[in-house]
Amino acid sequence: RFRGMFAFALWDRNQETLFLARDRLGVKPLFYALLPNGQLLFGSELKSLLAHPELGREIDPCAVEEYFALGYVAEPRTIFTSAKKLPPAHTLRVRRGQPLPEPHEYWKVRFTLDQRLTATEAAEELVIRLRESIRLRMISEVPLGAFLSGGVDSSAVVAMMAGLSSDPVNTCSIAFTDPAFNEAQFAQQVADRYQTRHFVDTVESDDFGLIDTLAWLYDEPYADSSAIPTYRVCQLARKHVTVTLSGDGGDESFGGYRRYRLHLMEERLRSLLPLRIRQPVFGLLGRLYPKADWAPRVFRAKTTFQALTRDPVQAYFHSVSILRDEMRQQLFSDSFKTQLGGYDALNVFRRYAAQVEGSDPLALIQYLDLKTYLVGDINTKVDRASMAHSLEVREPLMDHPLVEWLATLPSSLKIAQGESKYLLKKSMEPHLPHEIMYRPKMGFAVPLIRWFRGPLKQRVRDSLTGERLLGTGLFNADYLRHLVEAHESGRRDYSAPIWTVLMFEAFLRQMDGGERVEKQPDIKRQSL
Repeated sequence: RFRGMFAFALWDRNQETLFLARDRLGVKPLFYALLPNGQLLFGSELKSLLAHPELGREIDPCAVEEYFALGYVAEPRTIFTSAKKLPPAHTLRVRRGQPLPEPHEYWKVRFTLDQRLTATEAAEELVIRLRESIRLRMISEVPLGAFLSGGVDSSAVVAMMAGLSSDPVNTCSIAFTDPAFNEAQFAQQVADRYQTRHFVDTVESDDFGLIDTLAWLYDEPYADSSAIPTYRVCQLARKHVTVTLSGDGGDESFGGYRRYRLHLMEERLRSLLPLRIRQPVFGLLGRLYPKADWAPRVFRAKTTFQALTRDPVQAYFHSVSILRDEMRQQLFSDSFKTQLGGYDALNVFRRYAAQVEGSDPLALIQYLDLKTYLVGDINTKVDRASMAHSLEVREPLMDHPLVEWLATLPSSLKIAQGESKYLLKKSMEPHLPHEIMYRPKMGFAVPLIRWFRGPLKQRVRDSLTGERLLGTGLFNADYLRHLVEAHESGRRDYSAPIWTVLMFEAFLRQMDGGERVEKQPDIKRQSL
C-alpha cells in the first residue's frame, strides 16, 4: 500500500522476526549481511556495514565483471562477497535462529501494452496522472523546489508544479563554462515562462576534484561521470531547499533514450534474416570494419554490424556496456578470468529478460532498464549525491501507479514518427516551448576526453599503471598501458573505459584508508 520511496526495517519482538523492505523502483538503497557468528547487519549505506570489524572485505569476482561491463554492481550483489543489496520491490523476513531466507518479490511491472487509447486521449490522461503524482510529492513542511536541467522531463515536472502552487517554484540548475555541455539557456526559458525563483551555479569545466569524494560516497565502484554535476546540483539545491523534485525515471517509462531508437532499427534488420545467416555475414563485416570513434555517428557501423550477430538481449547488453566483451577479455588477467569461471555480466540481463511477457522489442529493453540501469546507475547516483548534502529528492516520474499505467500503453505511443517520448511531448505541448521538447537530448556530461589528455593526464597514467591496480592481480598490465597511451596520443577515445578503471582505483584507495578530498571549483552563483 505504500506509495513512493522507502527502505525500512521493523523488529517484531514477540515473533523475534526482522522485516526489511525496499521501494518498488529502488529509489532508496538497503544493504544487509549475515556474519559467520549469526549476526545480521543492515543499513542504507554499505559503509555502515563495513564499520563492523567482522564483515569480510573479499571482493566478489562476479561483481567486478558486472562493474566493468555496466559501470555499477547490479542488484543483488555488492562489490564484497559478504554483503548484498535487497533488490527493489522485495522484502526480507528473518526469524531469529532460522536460516537466512531468499528475499520475496512483492511487485512487478507488467508491460501488457493492451490499453486502447488515442494519442490525444492518452496525453490528456497523462497530464492528470502527472499532476496527481507531483501534487502528492509537493506535500512538505520544509522548503521545496525542483531540479531544472532544461530537458523535457524536469521541465514537465516544473510546469506541473507551477500549476499546483500559488507561490513561485524554486528551481535549481547547473551551468557549465564549456558550451558543449551547457543547457542553462533552456532551463532559463522554462524558469522565465513559469516565473520560478531560479538558482544557477556555473561550474568551471575542470571540476574534477571530486573523484576521491565520489569514491568515498559510493562505497563501491561506480562509473557514471555525471555523478559530478549531480553532486553539484544537489549542493546548490540544499542552499535553498530541503526537498526537491526530479525528472529521473522519464527516459525508462516514456521511451526517451537514443539507444532505444537504434535498438528498434536493429531489431527490424534482425527480423529480416535468421540468426544462422546474420552471424557469419555481419560477424565478418564487424571484424573487417574499422573502429571509428572519431567519425560522424552515421559512419560508426562496426558496433551495428556486431549487434546484428546477436539476439536482442545480447545486442542491448552490448550497446550499454562500457567495456564490451572483447575489451573485458583483454583488460582482465588470465588468473582473474579463471576465477570468474565463465561468468558473464550478460547473465544479469538474461535473468530479467526471462521475466518479460510478450515479444515487443521496446517493452523488453524498457523492462531491462527499469531493473538494471535505473536502479544501479540513476537512482544510486541521485541518492548518494543528495544524501551527501542532506537533501531529499522525490521522483514523481517513478510513481508506481504511473509506471504501471504507462506499461499498459502500446509502444507506438512512446516512440512514434521518429520521436522519442512521443506521448510525453504531445501532452506537454500546451505547457512547454517547442524548442525545449524537440531539441537533441544532451544529458549531464563532463569533458572526460579533454581531461585525460590534459589536466588529469598524469593522474590517469599513475593510477592505471600503478601498483594499487596491478597488485590486485585482476588486470592485464599491458592492456592498461594500451588504454593510457592510445587515448593520450589521440588514436582512440578511451575516455569511458579509463574513467571506469580510474574510479575502481579510487575505490581501492578508499579501502586502503585514502583521504576524502574535494577541490572546490570556481563557482559563480546567481539568483534569477
